[in-house]
Amino acid sequence: MELILSYFESNPQREIKHKEVVDWAVAEYRKLTGEVFRDPDRAIRKLHQDGLLIKVSKGVYKYDPDFAELKKIEDFDEKTKMAIFERDGFKCVVCGKGRESGIEIQADHVKPRDKGGESTVLNGQTLCAQHNFQKKNYDVTSFSRNFFENLRKRARVLEDDKTEEFCSEVLEVFDKHGFN
Repeated sequence: MELILSYFESNPQREIKHKEVVDWAVAEYRKLTGEVFRDPDRAIRKLHQDGLLIKVSKGVYKYDPDFAELKKIEDFDEKTKMAIFERDGFKCVVCGKGRESGIEIQADHVKPRDKGGESTVLNGQTLCAQHNFQKKNYDVTSFSRNFFENLRKRARVLEDDKTEEFCSEVLEVFDKHGFN
């Protein structure tokens, strides 16, 4: 794992395909030890599970030093994570996609941990990997606007007039104050 992590650390913020990392790790391990690296895939998965790598999409990972540092701050425990997923129907609160459509879901802090957000069900939400990544890289205003636009679209499909009206009103406030 240290060998693979060193490759990602030397390429921060770069989206790296699985094959590139595996090929490099296998060759480097052979140079260092003269032996075959038996399971680099497991090491990559473990680094992701430990919060040191971001899974951008299937077979594509990246290392973000700030994200890895945040992992050291309190994270959701498994019980809390499951309660968040159950409350949100195991679907991303932004796009509505989830496990049944093959999408990786993640428990996200609504108020970020580095800004004092606690690891509680109330401060948690289910996001797909893509939207969790976007939230981290966009400011909260842009992300929030997208959230309400998507929620309004889903409410329209579900014929939930009350939620659709609420989202429209929130979006009018964004427009009134010039927040895009």
